[in-house]
Amino acid sequence: MAEQTRVIVIGGGAAGFFAAIACAETLGASGTVTLYEATAHPLAKVRVSGGGRCNLTHACFEPRELVKNYPRGGRELLGAFSRWQPRDTVAWFAERGVETKTESDGRMFPVTDDSATIADCLLQAAEKAGVRVVTSLGVRAAERAGNGFWLTLTDSSNVRCEKLLVATGGNRSSVGFAIAEKLGHTIEPLVPSLFTFYIDDARLVGLSGLSVENTTVGVRGTKLRQNGPLLVTHWGLSGPAVLKLSAWGARELAAVKYEFPLLVNWAPPHTRDSLLRELGDVRAKNPKKQIATWSPLAMPQRLWERLVTSAGITATTPWAQIGNAALGILATQLTAAEFKVVGKSVFKEEFVTCGGVRLAEVEFKTMASRVCPGLYFAGEVLDIDGVTGGFNFQSAWTTGWLAGQAMAT
Repeated sequence: MAEQTRVIVIGGGAAGFFAAIACAETLGASGTVTLYEATAHPLAKVRVSGGGRCNLTHACFEPRELVKNYPRGGRELLGAFSRWQPRDTVAWFAERGVETKTESDGRMFPVTDDSATIADCLLQAAEKAGVRVVTSLGVRAAERAGNGFWLTLTDSSNVRCEKLLVATGGNRSSVGFAIAEKLGHTIEPLVPSLFTFYIDDARLVGLSGLSVENTTVGVRGTKLRQNGPLLVTHWGLSGPAVLKLSAWGARELAAVKYEFPLLVNWAPPHTRDSLLRELGDVRAKNPKKQIATWSPLAMPQRLWERLVTSAGITATTPWAQIGNAALGILATQLTAAEFKVVGKSVFKEEFVTCGGVRLAEVEFKTMASRVCPGLYFAGEVLDIDGVTGGFNFQSAWTTGWLAGQAMAT
């Protein structure tokens, strides 16, 4: 009778569970799959994501478009997404009784709007596939031994396996990085991605909760630019435009210790000059109207009033009395307002890291290590991260499934 293949998965998050299930379903009786989660709470990030609704993927079904949402890892994921993409993820969950819905911005959620639906599905699928899930017990170290690995657990016991998957996430304290390094891998420096901006500026005081649907944000002196909705918060600015900018600029912004000049265009696609011409037309057609009480632009009235007064214009001034110089200052406030960012904060409970296992050292058809036979990686332990919108989960499902399939063969 052939000896069984022993597979161990380190990490009980989305990637770890998906890989363990894919592996166990393929292996069947010819092997065993054990998943170790150091905490008492497997799938913790799944449960808190999307405000507790779990934004499990994004309705983007063309791999070449999909990879544009990954500041790091897009090139490597192109082939991976041709093997497992959002359509496959939706079908996988549907086969296990989870119906999904697509929101107007492309984000996909379970119709229950409850992340427990996704977590419970994964737990049930793991149990059905025969995955042994061990919680409150982690892996402390791993050593190459013959054609497999000896693992030391956090209770000082030892276990052996032929195939080892590291899916410990992107937290810098993760044991996965130490294990990967010990087994010959390079770890790209870890810095936060997907964060909001601390800004202390009188123009934003009292506007918390206000959002603008269409803006452009950028960092002065760099090529960093992003479009999208912007949200004023108690501490500064957030929203999809800021989160995307933080992801694409993760390394550059870390290098300046999160202190930099942020430029905001509240009225794209207008430039200062094109808006100045439009404001001149508005002045000619509405000479008697008070400037602060009537906004010609699609933005919240309170923001318009604040930007008018920030340009040094008294709120009750009629349009006809606004000189060209004042109009020019207002056009600048609307299309190139500069704010001093003085720090950052993590986006809600969703911690995403830029950095991780160097991608050139991983074979993306199988997620196998190129430097250590029998070793595999999946999820955010890799130097892969996406913008907000379900993209980080999709890379977890994809890399997990590929790794799981490969470990079973």
